[in-house]
Amino acid sequence: MVTGRDAGAGFRPVTVGLAGVHGFGAVHLRNVTRLAAEGRVRLVAVADPRPPGEELPPDVAVYSELRELLDAVEVDVVIIGTPIQTHIPLAELALRAGSDVLLEKPPAASLAEFEHLLSVIEETGRSCQVGFQTAGSHAAQALAAMVADGRLGELRGIGVVGTWVRTAQYWQRSRWAGIRTLDGVDVVGGAVTNPFAHGTAAALMIDGSGCADQVRSVETELFRANAIEADDTSVVRVLTSRGTTVVTALTLCAEVHDDEPVVIVHGSAGRAVLRYTKDRLELTVDGQTTETQYGRDDLLENLIDHRADPAVPLLAPFAETGAFTRVVEAVRVSAPPAEIPASLVRWEGEGLERRPIVAEVEKWVTRAGEELALFTELGAPWATS
Repeated sequence: MVTGRDAGAGFRPVTVGLAGVHGFGAVHLRNVTRLAAEGRVRLVAVADPRPPGEELPPDVAVYSELRELLDAVEVDVVIIGTPIQTHIPLAELALRAGSDVLLEKPPAASLAEFEHLLSVIEETGRSCQVGFQTAGSHAAQALAAMVADGRLGELRGIGVVGTWVRTAQYWQRSRWAGIRTLDGVDVVGGAVTNPFAHGTAAALMIDGSGCADQVRSVETELFRANAIEADDTSVVRVLTSRGTTVVTALTLCAEVHDDEPVVIVHGSAGRAVLRYTKDRLELTVDGQTTETQYGRDDLLENLIDHRADPAVPLLAPFAETGAFTRVVEAVRVSAPPAEIPASLVRWEGEGLERRPIVAEVEKWVTRAGEELALFTELGAPWATS
């Protein structure tokens, strides 16, 4: 399939099909619409069991399944913004149909699924970019370069801290929300693997440890205050092959929502704090602190550029999300999250706005990311009761 620039015919927009138009799929739809207005892409068709919630251009076909879409039309790029458990089978469909893929995170619900799709990518020779937007952050890229060249000195470790609020509505938004398995299929839909996935993936990328074989070990401590199968308050500790300790500590049961989760790089000669949702980097070296605002490259645009010129590297190639998938696998095979004692949980709100607040959870999550320790090692009350 010739795409992007036809010999003798000049430039033509990259054709795009979108699987999943609700949830984060709606974000992808808006981004494709933006790029279509710039003439870079043409949205050909969408696939979703539910009709789109917003009006589409009249020349965009609508199908209930991606298989129907691919049987009916040829597209250069398929964007997959569907539930976690559908990622691998739908990505394989698209790759075998000759399309390149932008696959929403987390890429896979198990290491076996990940390895299967990796073999499909190698077999088909197509490209698969994973939707870890932080990979396109110039702030994250700058921090990765600082770690690689030793500007922060000897690396003591990397912490990720996230304290968010989620109400009952979040857990009731779909059948797979907060579920470990659905109809016998792995979902692994908890806080570590989904809402805070970007933080862990960014930390591993900054360490230069994105591939599966660059992880030595993963420890998990998973807890929940909500009546769900998956975790909502957890800490994960990864040891990478280069000897770096990466600790992700997080909660969806905070007192106050902090929309600026952080990746903290602890070095012997300095400290860096990346606010990865905002592309802001705070750097402290020799007692001097500076803060810089950076920009970000769009992952779909990067995939389009890579298609036009393979010398342009993908920002989040599927193979380099293997280390993150090792974290997903550790969560998948772990014991179900332990319930946080009711005495440590306060409930606020009614109906769909009802939410739990775990006592002093911000303090313990922050300590874990700063001290690179597990909740049990710190003595967090829900981990020792």
